[in-house]
Amino acid sequence: MKNSKNLNIHSIRKKILIASKVTGAILIISYIIATKLPFSQDTSLFIWTLFLALLVLTIDFLMSRFITRPVDSLVGTAEKMAGLDFSSPCRVTGDDEFGKLAVSLNSMAENLQKALKELETANRQLAKDVEKERLLLEERKELADNISHEMKTPLGIIRAYAEGLQDENDREKRRKYSEIMIAETERMSDLITTLLDLSALETGAKELTPERFDFVEFLETVAGRLLSDEPEADLELRYELPEHKIFVYTDKLWMEQVLNNLILNAKKNVCQGGILKLCLWEEKGSLHFSVYNQGCTIPQENLDKIWTKFYRDDNSQYKGSGLGLAIVAQILSMQGLNFGVQNLSDGVQFYFSVPIVS
Repeated sequence: MKNSKNLNIHSIRKKILIASKVTGAILIISYIIATKLPFSQDTSLFIWTLFLALLVLTIDFLMSRFITRPVDSLVGTAEKMAGLDFSSPCRVTGDDEFGKLAVSLNSMAENLQKALKELETANRQLAKDVEKERLLLEERKELADNISHEMKTPLGIIRAYAEGLQDENDREKRRKYSEIMIAETERMSDLITTLLDLSALETGAKELTPERFDFVEFLETVAGRLLSDEPEADLELRYELPEHKIFVYTDKLWMEQVLNNLILNAKKNVCQGGILKLCLWEEKGSLHFSVYNQGCTIPQENLDKIWTKFYRDDNSQYKGSGLGLAIVAQILSMQGLNFGVQNLSDGVQFYFSVPIVS
């Protein structure tokens, strides 16, 4: 194997060996020829010296062409690669060691560049994962703080009235204390249930089960149940609904939760004697829903905050759990539906859109 490599005419070693032997032979032959020239000895020596100088220059050019330049190019490329600059591949070509080394360097540069890109991608993904984990930790801490705050009030009330029951002999007051304790217990139960639903939506534990149904009739049923239970309520109810059926394909159960939260939010924030208006209309292949309540508007800088958990606007007419709109945002976002809120001149309007199906 070693001998076959030494016999390879394209190797640098073989080229130098052949060049040295050819040069030696040329020197001997040229000297013999110079001594046979029909000139004086000094003239012949001068001619041979000129020929020798020309031969040296030729050899120097060939050595520069086939050895020095490739080595310089390889060294330059290697220095750039050492500085992680892979933009200029080595241009040395040939079947000798220099050409093979250039191919190896270029291949190494491609592999290193690919590895660096993969490493950068992995680092970016790692940074995203770390940031996501940091946000999750912050959310968990915030959630724990909020839950502690939310539970503290009803637990304090229950404890206070429970202690009052121990010393209270009046039957009517004992009944009233019991009702308050039951109401606060139900409030905590509703809060926990809502938190579990929201957590299930966020983690994907609960999946959507879309179905085709008439949204007009669906809205009439939900709104009738929520708005007709208090006929003495001091508000003006208005409807603008299509008179024909309009079908959508979405999760009916969760959309009922969306309507519940939005309508109850509007009902609790409408001003005394104000207007609560439900609208439903078709436009560009989508069914658009809006609920408007006349009353205090939301500060412009807080419009995006109302979708976050436990957020409560200072102008709100009631103090709920702060989870209703967060659930609305999560349900609609999971389905890729457009939704939002906007201030009107004398009130607030929530809206969302659902694609219409035939």
